Amino acid sequence: MKITYQDKKNNLIEMIPQTLDDLWHLSHIIEKGDHVSSRTTRRIQDNTGDKIRSDRGVKKSFYLEVSIENISFHIFTGKLRLTGSITKGPEDLIPLGSAHTIEVKLNNPLKIRKLKWSKWILKRLNKAIKSSKKLAAIIISIEDDTADIGLIRQFGIEYSGPIIGNISGKRIVDKNRNKDINKFYQNIVKAISKFENLNTIIIAGPGFVKNSFYSFLDETKPELGEKSILESTGAGGRSGIQEILKSGALEKINTENIIAIETSKVNEILEEIAKSSSKVAYGKKNVESATTSGAVKTLLVLDKVVRSENLEKTMDLVENMGGEVTIISSQHEGGKQLESLGSIAAILRF
Repeated sequence: MKITYQDKKNNLIEMIPQTLDDLWHLSHIIEKGDHVSSRTTRRIQDNTGDKIRSDRGVKKSFYLEVSIENISFHIFTGKLRLTGSITKGPEDLIPLGSAHTIEVKLNNPLKIRKLKWSKWILKRLNKAIKSSKKLAAIIISIEDDTADIGLIRQFGIEYSGPIIGNISGKRIVDKNRNKDINKFYQNIVKAISKFENLNTIIIAGPGFVKNSFYSFLDETKPELGEKSILESTGAGGRSGIQEILKSGALEKINTENIIAIETSKVNEILEEIAKSSSKVAYGKKNVESATTSGAVKTLLVLDKVVRSENLEKTMDLVENMGGEVTIISSQHEGGKQLESLGSIAAILRF
């Protein structure tokens, strides 16, 4: 994320989203009632009287300001859509007050004007600005002739695959078996090579295929091989990827990896609950009560309820009393587990 202009007097910031993670951050930064301005496309109808029923009008680009009523981020398509009523634009072509959807695109500037930029929203914006464009890690979960890939992004896991090798079993005589194995490995290498500046590649799986692939990668792409480590799991596929996340392997490798840290913190809550510990609270009512008494040491809040449940006062109070506050993404397994606990939980001092 890049900030290109800021007007503190009018609570306006112009920014350029540069990555898919930036769009995810914006889906939580932009709120209902905000005014967002951007160049956008709209179909203009012919109002000359010669319009025929099949005429759908002409698409034109305008710079519009929209008062936001709905925010929608689709992870699988990577699209962020902001819907609301037009408040500024060319009135000779577009009536003010009419509905419009801005599709936020990478590397296209947009301006956000708020009544107030809260401390937590500004923290999130700064987090997006400081975040590297690099993928923190890729997990390759490989078993037999199937490989799944997990891209570790800030918002959670983005899955790719599966890549299928169609390799015959060892007991079946097939002179092309080794050739098929090499082709399978080449397809995996091709899939991960398109990602630049990788920090870490974790090759995981339950058998020896992961070791064989690691040797192939080290021989054919030594620059990737030196960034790779082997981890054993009880299963392949996406289950193996989740197993790696829960094991804390990522956190040991890269302490800046957000999803690993968040998953670890949720697991700490679950472990306390499993022990029937008195030093844990979950659910809005219980956590707010613990916060008021100054008992909260660590507070976890699901990202999508920070605004809807008016939790910013609780978060501020925890910080003011020396506690730690972490906003957990709802897009990974740890976030889903926190949601099942009422979307808010805390480790207590007493």
